[in-house]
Amino acid sequence: MTSMAVAGERTFSSLRRHHNYRLFFAGQVVSVAGSWMQNVALAWLVIELSGSPLAVGALAFCRFLPFTFLGLAAGVIADRVDTRRLVIATQTAAMGVSILLAIVTLADVATLPLTYFLATLGGVTLVFDASGRQTLTFQLVGQKELPNAVALNASLFNASRVIGPAIAGLVIAAVGTGMCFVVNAVSFLAVLVALVAMRTDELVPVERRRDTGIVSGAREGLGWAWRNRLPRATLVVVAVTSVLGFNFHVLIPLLAADTLHVGPRGLGLLSAAFGLGALIGALVTASRPVARPRTFVLGAAAFSAIMVVLAPVTRTEVALPLLVALGIAFTLFVTTANSLIQLAAPDYLRGRAVSVYLLAFAG
Repeated sequence: MTSMAVAGERTFSSLRRHHNYRLFFAGQVVSVAGSWMQNVALAWLVIELSGSPLAVGALAFCRFLPFTFLGLAAGVIADRVDTRRLVIATQTAAMGVSILLAIVTLADVATLPLTYFLATLGGVTLVFDASGRQTLTFQLVGQKELPNAVALNASLFNASRVIGPAIAGLVIAAVGTGMCFVVNAVSFLAVLVALVAMRTDELVPVERRRDTGIVSGAREGLGWAWRNRLPRATLVVVAVTSVLGFNFHVLIPLLAADTLHVGPRGLGLLSAAFGLGALIGALVTASRPVARPRTFVLGAAAFSAIMVVLAPVTRTEVALPLLVALGIAFTLFVTTANSLIQLAAPDYLRGRAVSVYLLAFAG
């Protein structure tokens, strides 16, 4: 067998070997595309209600604020409860938020404060769901296949980043923003059915400490991350790079509008270029047998260097390949960081390890 064939076989090894992960992945194919549709529809709804780019920034603030205040608590809960049931609960709650958004939009009673409230509520469900899903991934595939599954999850997320907004644009143009929320609400049924249909006896067992308090558990998770050299270094780099560089929802629209002057169609092309690169990076990561610190360092260094090269660019034909390269480096960086943190954590701390990573990445 050629090296290329071996790499191709390795890329999808989690899907080939694990029935439960195949179910979960199939459900996410539908659900994540719906979530990207909702993200675009929410931003467009805020623009319709306010006409202000600052209001769109406030929307992002509302969506990710829960990661800062509830992220560590979510990790403690993920370590204490049955993770599959936790994800069923969070996906059901997220579906409820989408239904409420659909109702207020279709009934034409949406206001900016109400939209912000529902976006914050969605952010609360997302922070608990993110910790639960990351921990569940370990139970679906085990330690050996975890880096591959994390990379495949990232590839799905980034493929949906390209497809979901494109569908949302067509739906908004044809029937309005409310229908995007309806489609997303229905899409949650796919992942809920997959979660219910799983063979629970095939889930990898993990040690749980159900008597852990929220405050003491969060302190224990932070203490573990700080005492261990590899997690500490990884999290510091992720936190610094996230604060200074992971602002694509702001930077790419400004690049399109103020630097390249390409309008909304160009914005879609630039966003798709980054998403394509991120998808390629995820597939490359999935083809690698193990998560290595040097891949993390290479991804972080390449990401930073490409951002510097992109800064003075004023031509679209130059910006597009740079955004593809930036997407590749971004995914190599974040998926390897995620795997390194999870693999370094003991079973009883994995949920909290994930929550500390998410706090550094999104909070």
